[in-house]
This record gives sequence, C-alpha cells and structure tokens, in this order.
Amino acid sequence: MNRNVLENLKKGRAFVYGDDINTDILAPGAYLKYSPEEMSKHCLESIDPDFVNKVKPGDIVVGGKNFGVGSSREQAAASLVILGVRYVIAKSFARIFYRNAFNLGLTPLICRDYSKIRPLDILEINPKEGSIINLTQKSVYNTDSVPEHLLKIVNAGGLLEELKNKINTNSIKTLRFRKDN
Repeated sequence: MNRNVLENLKKGRAFVYGDDINTDILAPGAYLKYSPEEMSKHCLESIDPDFVNKVKPGDIVVGGKNFGVGSSREQAAASLVILGVRYVIAKSFARIFYRNAFNLGLTPLICRDYSKIRPLDILEINPKEGSIINLTQKSVYNTDSVPEHLLKIVNAGGLLEELKNKINTNSIKTLRFRKDN
C-alpha cells in the first residue's frame, strides 16, 4: 500500500472481539504453507467467518486482554496488514505480537476503555497524541502515544521498508562524500 495512503488511514470501523485472540485465530497454522495473501483470507475465520469479506482498508480490530498470544508467527500481524487493518486496539498485547505488529506496519494501541467500543463504531485514531475518538458514540479514549521512531516504521510500511529507506538515503550520502569519487 502506498505510504501516503497509509498515513491517511486514521479512521475506520471497529471490529470488536474478546480476550486472548491468539495467533492461530489470526493466522491459522493449517495455512502456514500458503502465501501471505492466501493465508490472510483465513484471518479470524474461526470466530468471525465473514471477517475478510467485511473488513476494508483502514478498519480497526479491537480486542481485550492478551491480544496476539501464542506462537511468535509474524503472519498473525501480516494477515491484518494485508487485509488493510491499520490499528489494533486492546487492553493488553502479547509482547511478541506487539513488536511484530510495528515491524510489519501495524499500530497496536493499548486502551483501558477498549470495552466501551462497540462493533462497527467509527473510530478516528491519533497515535501521535494518544487519542481515539469514537465518532459514533461521540466520546474520546486515551491511549499511550506512539513514539516517533515507531510511527516512522509504521508509516514506511514496516521495519524492512524503513531500513530500505535509510539505506538508500545513507548510500546517497556515502557516495557524495567518498574521497575516491
């Protein structure tokens, strides 16, 4: 997805689930041998069989405690990214999922008021300020602000894209300042 498009996806519908949404629910092990695109077609199917047909770019997944618990498979976060999910809001995250999410261009947000969000509420996210505006309920929830370096990773499309950008930028600077040129 284009970087400018990603930066503008700050508003979406909420898809609300419960506690302990594990990596096997997000990326079922039976589909690990398939391409990431094919695997993503099975994201959340065990608890919401029609999720992949309903979700649109910019939509937001909301969970309870321990979101992303289970194996360290990065396909769990990747499946959400492929489907266009930009944010996951939860009471808490499994540590490895939390890190994988940023590395793959997905923003996890910890929110104590997650349980006030209802299915299909329209949410507007400001990760830099740490606010979630529920446009449907006309209310505001607080979340921790996302540090600038993590926002750069997410806005680049993930850690690999951010590193490619840095390498390309640094390569140009290095070429300009080398004495043998």
